[in-house]
Amino acid sequence: MYAVVKTGGKQVWVTPGKAVRVEKLPGDVGDAIELGEVLLVGGEGEPRVGQPLVDGAKVVGKITEQGKGTKIHVFKMKRRKNYSRRQGHRQLYTEIQIEKIEG
Repeated sequence: MYAVVKTGGKQVWVTPGKAVRVEKLPGDVGDAIELGEVLLVGGEGEPRVGQPLVDGAKVVGKITEQGKGTKIHVFKMKRRKNYSRRQGHRQLYTEIQIEKIEG
């Protein structure tokens, strides 16, 4: 069984037992989390596609990690104008272990 859920402005393809990294969600490591915005559920016969969401479907998982991603460097420069800016950024993420897909 698989599903496509919407979280953090992105769509994520999930299956039970898979660990996925999504944008930062509130909660501590070990907490149960429920993703309710399910766009598609498939695996048993014909896939069910929501318009826009599948009724009664939800994805249940457990938070395994809260962390920061790898650092990216943002560098801006205008030649001959004595202007340059350097900035780093590390995006916060939540890693979720998918336990089951309901619906």
